[in-house]
Amino acid sequence: MNVDWIRDLCLSFPHTTEQIQWGDDLVFKVAGKIHAITVLRPAKTWLCFKASPEKFSELTERPGIIPAPYLARAKWVALETKDALSPDELRILLRDSYDMVVGKLPRKRREALAHGKSRTRRKSATKPAPRKSLRTPRQKGKKPSRSRKGS
Repeated sequence: MNVDWIRDLCLSFPHTTEQIQWGDDLVFKVAGKIHAITVLRPAKTWLCFKASPEKFSELTERPGIIPAPYLARAKWVALETKDALSPDELRILLRDSYDMVVGKLPRKRREALAHGKSRTRRKSATKPAPRKSLRTPRQKGKKPSRSRKGS
């Protein structure tokens, strides 16, 4: 397993995008939400992803897997070594991470993804029509009447 293998796997998930972020981290996102992070340069950890609370507890007891720095409270794990998990197990866990992130998206956003609709909107070349005022125009020379309470 290497960065190219992780990249190919994560990009095979529907609507996943990649972005280099925080210097040398390759971040995989769906609808702007991160589901996996891998490093492009040697670091203490080489891959981070979200896990269910049960899996988080189970995985962090295994050698080579730690709670992800800065993300552990959200149940993310970090792999210290590339052989901490088998490719088959990692494939399943990365898909679970993707599914959990998609599952937390607002319903309308999930439906838009399911129907292949893009969230980005095109800006109109024409300006929108001005809003009509709800206030009636004041007639020149006349002041608005004020009602007095208690009269």
